Amino acid sequence: MRLHGIHVPHRKNTADMAPVRIPVPETVTIPMSMHIGKPAAVAVKRGDEVKVGQLIAEQDGFISSPIHSSVSGVVEKVEDIVISVGTMVPAVTIKTDGLQTPFEQLTPPEVGDFDSFVKCVKQSGIVGLGGAGFPTFVKLSVDDLAKIEAVVINAAECEPYITSDTRTMLDKSEYIFKGIDALKKYLGAKRFIIGIENNKQAAIKRMKELSAQTDGVEVHVLPAIYPQGGEKVLVYNTTKKIIPKGGLPLDVGVIVINVTTLAFIAEYLETGMPLVEKCITVDGSAVKEPKNVIAPIGTSIEDLLEGAGGTHGEPAKVIYGGPMMGIAVPTLDTPVLKMTNAIIAMNEKDAIPPKTTQCINCGMCINHCPLRLDPRAMSLAYKLDDAEQLKSLHVDLCMECGCCSYVCPAKRPLIQTNKLAKAKLRDYLTKKKKEEKQ
Repeated sequence: MRLHGIHVPHRKNTADMAPVRIPVPETVTIPMSMHIGKPAAVAVKRGDEVKVGQLIAEQDGFISSPIHSSVSGVVEKVEDIVISVGTMVPAVTIKTDGLQTPFEQLTPPEVGDFDSFVKCVKQSGIVGLGGAGFPTFVKLSVDDLAKIEAVVINAAECEPYITSDTRTMLDKSEYIFKGIDALKKYLGAKRFIIGIENNKQAAIKRMKELSAQTDGVEVHVLPAIYPQGGEKVLVYNTTKKIIPKGGLPLDVGVIVINVTTLAFIAEYLETGMPLVEKCITVDGSAVKEPKNVIAPIGTSIEDLLEGAGGTHGEPAKVIYGGPMMGIAVPTLDTPVLKMTNAIIAMNEKDAIPPKTTQCINCGMCINHCPLRLDPRAMSLAYKLDDAEQLKSLHVDLCMECGCCSYVCPAKRPLIQTNKLAKAKLRDYLTKKKKEEKQ
């Protein structure tokens, strides 16, 4: 099996820039849904005083994650807000005091075995920081540790512009290897593979230096072909194992963990400070001074951009994440989330979508799809409202990487259509399941 992809401009303009901390904003707004699964349950009310690292929302259900205050100050309001995907979720707005006083009850967790390790990962509030936001403790809750043949550490960072993971490898490399030691000790994992694209030479050098001092760690330097960091793609290119349809990496004996997620776990074991801030790449044609910054979770994008040096006028489009898989935000009031690794602000010229013409059936979308799906046929099935055809075309396997739209000479919005098609198929299957029960 040969997995396909595309060559995209790297634009790693900030790779050599150590992150700078922005000023504490006057307010932060922290949504209760910053992870896959059920939103966290608010545990504070208006007028409560909070400090950095204090629990403000409890895990609500197995696939959920606790949330902690990123600032010290007073809870100003608790109300529903619209997040970037268009849904309403509860959020806690905190008026900051500018002091960033840590919560006095924070202490390093006591960990002695697998169960206490998974518990501490849960309490830290860590989710997948590569963009997906899957609660990390769920991924590590393996019922049979003997299943784990390898841990693949995702250091690919294949999207254009983003360099926050690169900075983790350069600035917090020791924590990455302390995280490896923790997974060795508590999960019993023996083989670790760091998958990293070949356009990050300084990070590759650092990872190789430290891996030479650590048993069981391999550094796999991979071609810079997007989407190298996609879970199925990375697992295949590092282990030659193919994740089955509808399956998980563990089905082939693999756990995949983002490099910054792993470093954070080690840091939490040492300090007891939950996930309250993020290193974020700020770049794009509308940004005056591209750089990496550290900001409290819940900081508005407007405050983030201002703290990073400002923009050339009002940005025409602002994206969470990179330009390939990122999501355009509806307003600059939108807050920084746990999994926000970049904010890309574009000027009007770069934000104008290309003119769309008719499909010429050239097949480029199929040839470049990493999973060899047929976006052309999916688009037609969606237009015809044919959910059964969407099912047979395996639209649910689409990783929404955007390769099809990128290479399409007709500039058709194939990835946007695929997202709508996946939603249509989910609704169809849900309705069908209900009808079968009747």
